Amino acid sequence: MPIYWSRRKFLQLLISIFGGSKFIKISSAQNNRQSRGATGEAMFYRSLEGGLVQCQLCPRQCMIAEGKRGFCRNRENQKGKLYSKVYGKPCAVDIGPIEKAPLYHFIPGHSRLCLTCASCNLRCKYCHNWHLSQKSIEELDYYSYSPADIVELAESQKLQSISFTYTEPTVYYEYLYDICVLAKKRGLKTSIVSNGYIRQEPLLHLLPVLDAVKIDLKGFSEKFYEEVCSASLKPVLESLITVKKNNTWLEIVNLVVPTLNDEPKMIDEMCRWIKENLGPETPLHFTRFFPNYRLTHLSATPISTLEMAWEIAMKNGLKFVYIGNVPGHIRNSTFCSSCNRRVIHRSHFDVLEIKIAKGKCEFCNSPLPGIWA
Repeated sequence: MPIYWSRRKFLQLLISIFGGSKFIKISSAQNNRQSRGATGEAMFYRSLEGGLVQCQLCPRQCMIAEGKRGFCRNRENQKGKLYSKVYGKPCAVDIGPIEKAPLYHFIPGHSRLCLTCASCNLRCKYCHNWHLSQKSIEELDYYSYSPADIVELAESQKLQSISFTYTEPTVYYEYLYDICVLAKKRGLKTSIVSNGYIRQEPLLHLLPVLDAVKIDLKGFSEKFYEEVCSASLKPVLESLITVKKNNTWLEIVNLVVPTLNDEPKMIDEMCRWIKENLGPETPLHFTRFFPNYRLTHLSATPISTLEMAWEIAMKNGLKFVYIGNVPGHIRNSTFCSSCNRRVIHRSHFDVLEIKIAKGKCEFCNSPLPGIWA
């Protein structure tokens, strides 16, 4: 007799097999919990005449009429007030390695509680999580989890951190913020995997309750951001500088897409900007693109292109440059920038060996930037 799978169960099976994560089995009693004390009213918006509201969360600053939602699909004008439609309603909750973020200098080898809510404030044509990021809350199954539920779940699984990933954390800002505040009080680390498309005020409000930030610097031209992501580059650069200035641990990913952002000149300009504005010790990950969503006509990134990008970054003086999505590649490991010995041996998402003691290289005793404890 054939076995029929629901769409959600099938996706969970695929991710659990291929994505380096495992989904948490949630009891019906937990799943039916309602968020405790959450009003759902959004932060960072202005009320305008005629019942309009203007969202102040991301650079789009959407003007939203009564009963309508902003570009992110998650924030709705209800009688002149802006409300989050996804507070306490994560559409994915699982456990995965921090290396999948990727965050390589943030307690390597530890497992994190991963969660996300529906939708995004970008429209990237190659998004590999499009089934979550390009949907509204009504189009997805979701759990009902208060911030306290999430923290309790992380603690019950004996996890070291909570990570907001898969879609853009900005679009469920209030839920993210409340979880982080509670997590910090309970001694849990927090991180976001973000596109960096957020205004300065909400970003500055969030950073004190975050331990690490990974930002996708998707390309280094306004044309690329406009045509591929339906966004702009400048706000992302501002976010990167703000995170660095506020001493929150920062790592950058550049997904190298053939014919779109793989020109040596663009990569060189990006690497020079990173060194000048963020410092040479900021980790940079060049990751391999695979055809997905609306860019299935493109080929996967040649490994030689990633190695070319790595060489450009190193020539520009960046000290921690990685090649990702290429299991077994030597540049997936961490090397001491002083003695060039391998201090973290990785194979894709697996950490095989760590030669770091109290934040220093065990071979030459040189300090290594990151959060290691």
